[in-house]
Amino acid sequence: MTRIRRGYIARRRRTKIRLFASSFRGAHSRLTRTITQQRIRALFSAHRDQDIKKREFRRLWITRINAVIRESVVFYSYSRLIHDLYKRQLILNRKILAQIAISNRNCFYIISNEITKEVDSEESTGIL
Repeated sequence: MTRIRRGYIARRRRTKIRLFASSFRGAHSRLTRTITQQRIRALFSAHRDQDIKKREFRRLWITRINAVIRESVVFYSYSRLIHDLYKRQLILNRKILAQIAISNRNCFYIISNEITKEVDSEESTGIL
């Protein structure tokens, strides 16, 4: 009986997995079973860490905005700024505000001063 040559489908699948794990160390890049285990683990960690990355960036933006706003006005904070932004119905997200605060502080000071003026004038007239 003659020998049957196997197809290429399984080999193609394994090489695709090996390409994914080519940067892993030791058996994690050489043995098929451990490659598949590490691949699952790596993809799971990547998916989990996406949310952590978003959370960390949001914290960074808030810290930057708060630092700049406290420099300019003595009794003003991040939470009051955001509250006043929502009160004025100005929709600027934290990422944009942080970029403005870092790159162009004068523009950020102008924005915050305008918001505080408008809110103070409304509170004094009792429009709220």
